[in-house]
Amino acid sequence: MSVKKRNGALDLPGDNSFSEEYITLGGSGKAEYSERKSVFIACAAPVKSSSEACEFVKKIKTEYSDARHTAYAYLISSENATRYSDDGEPQGTAGIPILGVIQKGGFTDAVITVTRYFGGILLGAPGLLRAYTTAASEAVKKAGIVRYTSFTEFCVICNYSDYQKIISEFSRLGIREDKTVFEDSVCLSLAVMTSGYDTARDKIKDVTSGRAKIDITGTRFDF
Repeated sequence: MSVKKRNGALDLPGDNSFSEEYITLGGSGKAEYSERKSVFIACAAPVKSSSEACEFVKKIKTEYSDARHTAYAYLISSENATRYSDDGEPQGTAGIPILGVIQKGGFTDAVITVTRYFGGILLGAPGLLRAYTTAASEAVKKAGIVRYTSFTEFCVICNYSDYQKIISEFSRLGIREDKTVFEDSVCLSLAVMTSGYDTARDKIKDVTSGRAKIDITGTRFDF
């Protein structure tokens, strides 16, 4: 038996099989913004769950324990969870604008905190909204945004002569070969963008005159 295997499969947070695109932060990001002597320190990170988001907030609050406020927001798609906190700022001036940065950015499974060191000058609601939004946005820029596409994983079992016909279609159909096992028959573990699965399936049936056995085995998100 011989095996060919493709490396680099991604383990993305959450169950996002309902969507054909998954957008999240590419990593952690940190930014600082000043507004009339108040300093706002924003930290953004990708997270897999609400508990992980809460741990991140706790860590930031410990790191900046001498600050007056650490507002935050997070959104976890797999749990349908959206949370935010003004942490003592006037209602709606901190947590909501941070959440707005996440929602307007179209990404998910992310947490953003903004810690404020008060500079002695009251900013008023407009100033706070601007400061928290700007700081959060800058942290997101530092973190970067990545987009993943939904791929349908499927298995094809065929004879050796049909194998050559099938692989000749890979490039045109955008099929990725994850693993191939050569025994009495050939068993191919393949993946293709979900939007192109029906076309790929029908073409494989066509070139093998219906002899190939095709079964969906799962979904994943990949570049």
